[in-house]
Amino acid sequence: MGLIFWLSYFSGMSFLGFGLSCFLNPFIKKEFERYGLSKYRTTTGFFQLIGAFGILITDHNLTLWNISSLGLSVLMLLGFIVRIRLKDNFIQSFPSFFYMLLNGYIYWNI
Repeated sequence: MGLIFWLSYFSGMSFLGFGLSCFLNPFIKKEFERYGLSKYRTTTGFFQLIGAFGILITDHNLTLWNISSLGLSVLMLLGFIVRIRLKDNFIQSFPSFFYMLLNGYIYWNI
């Protein structure tokens, strides 16, 4: 199993956690309120879960893997833009930037 498989597995498992936290974690609810995007919290969580499942079934559907990695990369680009607009520090902004690059790398190397 190659590098892209393991990076995809890492990303998929991460987004399973992120997606679930959008529904279950009170801290995430407060963060979305801070962003001024509270009405998009469950939608964001839904897309994170869909992307996670899409990227984790890589052996079964290459097209879905490709769409999922691109979608997660775009989602994280938007998250990074939100963090920049809020003037969050590097530590707060880095995860969205990292996952944007990670999923972009997966997308370009499938």
